[in-house]
Amino acid sequence: MRSVLPVLTVLAVIVGIWYLAVAPMNVRVALDQVERAGEVVVPEGSVPRREVSVWQLMLNNSEHVGLGYALDRPRLPTPAQVGQELWKTTGAMIAKGRPWSKRGLIYHGWITLQSTLWGFALGTLLGILGAVAIVYSRTAQLSLMPWAIISQTIPIVALAPMIIVLSSQVGIEGRGVPKAIISAYLCFFPVLVGMVKGLRAPETSQLDLLRTYNASGLQSFLRLRLPASVPYLFTSLKVGIAAALVGTIVGELPTGAISGLGARILIGDQFGTPLAIWSALFAAAVLAGALVTLLDAIQRVTLKRMGMAT
Repeated sequence: MRSVLPVLTVLAVIVGIWYLAVAPMNVRVALDQVERAGEVVVPEGSVPRREVSVWQLMLNNSEHVGLGYALDRPRLPTPAQVGQELWKTTGAMIAKGRPWSKRGLIYHGWITLQSTLWGFALGTLLGILGAVAIVYSRTAQLSLMPWAIISQTIPIVALAPMIIVLSSQVGIEGRGVPKAIISAYLCFFPVLVGMVKGLRAPETSQLDLLRTYNASGLQSFLRLRLPASVPYLFTSLKVGIAAALVGTIVGELPTGAISGLGARILIGDQFGTPLAIWSALFAAAVLAGALVTLLDAIQRVTLKRMGMAT
């Protein structure tokens, strides 16, 4: 309970602030609907209301503020509305025996998850190999690390379309591979940095002790550096899996995809359905939380078996 209570407290504060923000965000839309229904609004006309602050509008039309919490297409939906949309696109689909319906978020989440896992695996592999090269080669350290840092300054929103175009030019069909590459791009850096820190974690005295035992470089790596890097690796993997998911969703936006959580966000934006956007965002957050929780469980088991459990 000591660990759960702070989380629930923060969650309650966020939900409270969210509910408070709904009224000012939706008041203009609500007043437009009220005016079209023939009721009196102060001031009259949507154009004059644009010159008035939302706080003044709420004060002058306090009897209509509550309508902002029940709009079909709100600018900012309430948590309850998002929960209802999530249930309609997940739980209700399961109850109807159609969990893999293309109208449900389970199907779209699975499409996104596949590319995320492929990109996560690729980014993790490249990050570990790059870290080993940097630790054991000064040339790699001076050349690879600066470029790895510079690569993270390129906005992924600008890079994603380039990767998609280049993939099609070299004959890579389908949208899965480009999405996995974008996912790997975001996952690579945290794994690289974490593994470099982990592989350099052993103290000089420990390395000197292995040399007195005439241990080879490979033995030092397998018996000392690699085990010492495991806690750092799992920490970076948790960051990497979340970044990989973001990369996959971003990769789905410029491809014109019709499947995946990114596609749901894009379609919701095109058709003006904010609830579809918010439900997809929450589904992505739940998916990221599940992946990080899974990695945390694997970390606990692994460290316990290695005798490093805390």
